[in-house]
Amino acid sequence: MLREFASKRWRDTYLEPLVAGEIFPSFAMTEPDISSSDPTQLQTTAILDGDEWVINGRKWFTTGAARATYTTVMCKTELDVPSHGAFSMIIVPTDNPGYKIIRETPVLGTTGGSGHYEVEYDNVRVPAENLLGPRGQGFLIAQRRLGPGRIFHCMRWLGQAQRAFDLMCSRMHEREAFGSSLADKQLLQKFVFDSACEIQASRQLTLDAAKRIDEGDDARVEIGMIKVVGAKMVHNVIDRAIQVHGAKGLTDDTPLSLMYRHAREARIYDLSLIHISEPTRPERSAFAQVCVKKKTRGGGGGWGGGG
Repeated sequence: MLREFASKRWRDTYLEPLVAGEIFPSFAMTEPDISSSDPTQLQTTAILDGDEWVINGRKWFTTGAARATYTTVMCKTELDVPSHGAFSMIIVPTDNPGYKIIRETPVLGTTGGSGHYEVEYDNVRVPAENLLGPRGQGFLIAQRRLGPGRIFHCMRWLGQAQRAFDLMCSRMHEREAFGSSLADKQLLQKFVFDSACEIQASRQLTLDAAKRIDEGDDARVEIGMIKVVGAKMVHNVIDRAIQVHGAKGLTDDTPLSLMYRHAREARIYDLSLIHISEPTRPERSAFAQVCVKKKTRGGGGGWGGGG
């Protein structure tokens, strides 16, 4: 986003050290007091006061805020335009006196790593040139970032699922019950079969989405599929691995306990599976709408050979 949309000042200040791994960014969109599955409800505002933006609001699940040099903040800047056109992105250096980290938010009892933080923006003043791209195009810019980012999520989920699959298979060969190896039990053989199928299907969907991004496509349909299918896949595979390990799978004697908690997170963030109403409804609706539009324009189904 910096390379494509930031002013020259911020590209010169942040881009080279960012690429060199000398500084870290963060991104603030989710808020605690609204349903984040509908981001048009975001309440953080930015008012242009002379040559400065004045930002007020509260964000949470800002990953890496404690070590970040700057945060890109999604905030409402327009009052009299349609909902999706009311939001912009603004760069906020984290050493700004109004940028206040309230707490690190534990997720299913875990902390550490980059961490997820709740941050208050208390009359944060930044120069007008900190606007990222044109006013009112925050959502369009966000999609440029979130699309490839969701592919990275799916890649990590595939790695976690493969690790869980390997642990499950090893356990089945090592353990015996009722006079025979667990590997001989038909139900557990089905665990292996179902897991292998889900991993491979998710892998191919992810590779296809990545290929389309590389070709310059926005891959909305493909990304919509993989973030739902991938999140369900990693949860299912790790759950089966825990079942095969029995009581040991619930302990920290294997990595499965932590992996399972992260897998459950996957069905919340990035709208993988919405936590209200019918699961995946927004993704299914968006997928269907895009496919139908492509079909009416003479395309195939919007994916596969006719995309």
